[in-house]
Amino acid sequence: MPGHEPTRDEYLSAAREMADAGRTTLARLLAEEAADRATDPSDAARILAEFPGLSLRAED
Repeated sequence: MPGHEPTRDEYLSAAREMADAGRTTLARLLAEEAADRATDPSDAARILAEFPGLSLRAED
């Protein structure tokens, strides 16, 4: 849907789908997006712990 910003739960669901499909790098990136949208720091930490690995985000 145009203009729709994915929610934390949508990113998390997509991350789980990618993990199940063996696409762990994409799963981690989606999990990082989900964690960014979490309002509780402990929730963000839990999300990232579910998808271990180093961040592959490009930093400016």
